[in-house]
Amino acid sequence: MQRRVLTYYLTDIEPYINWLYFYHAWQVKDSQEQQRLRHMAEERIKTFADRYHTHAIVALADANGDDDDIIFDGHRIPLLRQQNIVDESQPNLCLSDFIRPVGQGIADRMGLFATTVDMGLETDFQNDDFERMMMQLIADRLAEATAEKMHEEVRRTYWGYAPDECLSVSDLHSERFVGIRPAVGYPSLPDASINFVIDSIIHFSEIGIRLTESGAMKPHASVSGMMIAHPKARYFAVGKVGDDQLEDYSRRRGVPIELMRRFLSR
Repeated sequence: MQRRVLTYYLTDIEPYINWLYFYHAWQVKDSQEQQRLRHMAEERIKTFADRYHTHAIVALADANGDDDDIIFDGHRIPLLRQQNIVDESQPNLCLSDFIRPVGQGIADRMGLFATTVDMGLETDFQNDDFERMMMQLIADRLAEATAEKMHEEVRRTYWGYAPDECLSVSDLHSERFVGIRPAVGYPSLPDASINFVIDSIIHFSEIGIRLTESGAMKPHASVSGMMIAHPKARYFAVGKVGDDQLEDYSRRRGVPIELMRRFLSR
């Protein structure tokens, strides 16, 4: 397994921020107000550029799909499959579909990652409600932007499956790169408790992330997930999980079914 722990300056991450989500969090649609808030955020990033950093941990290794599991460097990662029929002409998808099947006897490759911010970005501004909210939203955007920059470096250098990629930040936000970066908690990886499995492989604590009993990450401004290079890989929503799949998933995870039900109901 190829593994890297990365630290970034805020000013190196700032260009990768997707400000649309920042505006949405403030529920602001007026362009002048959006620009005012962005300017305030950019000033804070400059002010704290030498005080705080963002961090990433990346692991790249041989992988194979095994039905609804991915085997990553010998570790089994159970996943969920769509059950509701979306289109009669399309298969119900699981992320393992985009990794070479183990039965072919040829190893594929995949990545796991986590990104976060220094905890102080979330805890050092509690005495002022506006400042606390501003810094939390900045931290959230920085964690996501770190994942964007880290994934670009993975594609072009660390994994190197797209060495000639030359995309603008707008292209990156529109996901015009090859492959996907499904994040835990999003529609194709809806079970936050899968963080326990990923953590056991790449060790979140090395970049300051701890997990709650439900698998949520602290700092809150953290992102984790997978990196898949298949050119036809795409995002999808798992949707409702039926009792039959819940039972099977619980068995594959080694988690009591009622606890698994609670994880998936969050």
